[in-house]
Amino acid sequence: MREKLKEYVFITIGMIMVALGLYFFLMPEKLAIGGANGLAIVINNWIPILSIGTIMIIVNIILFAIGFLIVGTSFGFKTIYASIGTSVIVSFLEKTIPIRQPLVEDIILQLIFGVFISAIGIGIVFNQNASTGGTDVIAKIMNKFFGIELGKGVLISDFAITIMAGFTFGPKLGMYSLLGVILNGMVIDWTIEGISLCKEVNIISEYSNDIKEYIINNLERGATLYSAKGAYTGNKKDIVVTVVDRRDFIKLKNYIKRIDKNAFITVSNVYEVLGDGFKNIEE
Repeated sequence: MREKLKEYVFITIGMIMVALGLYFFLMPEKLAIGGANGLAIVINNWIPILSIGTIMIIVNIILFAIGFLIVGTSFGFKTIYASIGTSVIVSFLEKTIPIRQPLVEDIILQLIFGVFISAIGIGIVFNQNASTGGTDVIAKIMNKFFGIELGKGVLISDFAITIMAGFTFGPKLGMYSLLGVILNGMVIDWTIEGISLCKEVNIISEYSNDIKEYIINNLERGATLYSAKGAYTGNKKDIVVTVVDRRDFIKLKNYIKRIDKNAFITVSNVYEVLGDGFKNIEE
């Protein structure tokens, strides 16, 4: 229950960021950078009687049904919460804080702030194996069946919406929207990689057994030992290899510094770890 609660807390934070980025920065400039919101902006121009938030809800329900059938129930239940929740927040903002003009006159500033806030939110939601709806659902399907990175999947599926925006609002806004789609995909991938970033640590030390015990008992992580022979000294030593998150890496480094200042350590960034103690491979 605690893990489930944690998932939904992060999803809620993510969808609030998405809604804020869309409503305060992208929607006032009619920057349709894809997703249900981008499609809703275009449709709203044709059917102004429906608010953008209402159109988002309708579009998300349709795409949610597709995602539920193809990707599965786990994806579907969390996604319906995130997608409908995002749409409801946008509708709530439309009613309580109506915006009649952009916050600033510089459309580039509106685009950059809107993309970064909303894309980071999408990345947080994606990292919980969910989606804020819209073309994110299509990107998740591409990722499952074809291994396409989520950001690139969003880029592909949103491209058609930017073309529609170009025909609807003119080539200038269409080009700005396309630039927003490209930035959106890059920031989503950057966010996901940043959240999932771990450290692979290789340690050569006279105290390899103590270090191994610290990793297992204190950090509660696994480790692998490799037997090696020094090229210069000819001495045999064990190499301790482990994968830890950034917080545990700091603890491990400080522990090694206390017991063996002559230890030789190499560290590599690992952007995805599947298995016991990390993300389930089925996700």
